[in-house]
Amino acid sequence: MFFTDIFKNLNDEELEEFYKTVFMNMDGESAIKARIQYYKGHLRYMGENVRIGCGVRIINPQFISLGNNVMISDGCTLIARSEGGISLDDGATLKDRVYLDTELEEGYIEIGKAVYIGTGCTLHGHKGLEIMDDSLLAQNITITPYSHKFDIVEDKIINQGGHSRKVTIGKDSYIGMNSCVLYCADIGEGSVVGSGSVVVHTVPPYSVAVGVPAKVIRKRGKV
Repeated sequence: MFFTDIFKNLNDEELEEFYKTVFMNMDGESAIKARIQYYKGHLRYMGENVRIGCGVRIINPQFISLGNNVMISDGCTLIARSEGGISLDDGATLKDRVYLDTELEEGYIEIGKAVYIGTGCTLHGHKGLEIMDDSLLAQNITITPYSHKFDIVEDKIINQGGHSRKVTIGKDSYIGMNSCVLYCADIGEGSVVGSGSVVVHTVPPYSVAVGVPAKVIRKRGKV
């Protein structure tokens, strides 16, 4: 009866937090409606027909905007550390366990219309991450607009800072599963990145790039 006794001694504020935790993690239409009603009063903006799954963790919802028909699946995490925040435009989909983190005070993440982000993707927005309309990200993709400096062997790497810049994923792009896009690379409009690739240089529009490091092997429509 250990937890029962603890529950009996909760104050009003602790009881509210308990019930919030239950509804945020519970399946079923009543819990889904409760989550939508709650976030309508806390998000910067919420459109119509939004769906927020079980166990979704949203930090600083006042800096987060969701357009119409956005779907956030179970276990996703959205962390907006400042006003730049996170925005998901109409029809954007986050599958299970997607992790979005703006990281720095000047960081932000903008996800365009009808963008699909697959299960287990980890996306950071240190100096900005923009994913344009109709792009597709398969499973377990990492995008990190930051790279640590490590030239001074006498000092710890964590103390040496790093390189960072805005990263852009162009419209109608497709990034294959288990790929990694680093701070020094953008993906051009209409381009394809093969599964398991590590992108360290910008990929021109309508290109197909594969490998570690990723290299352009052809243009789309040309064999």
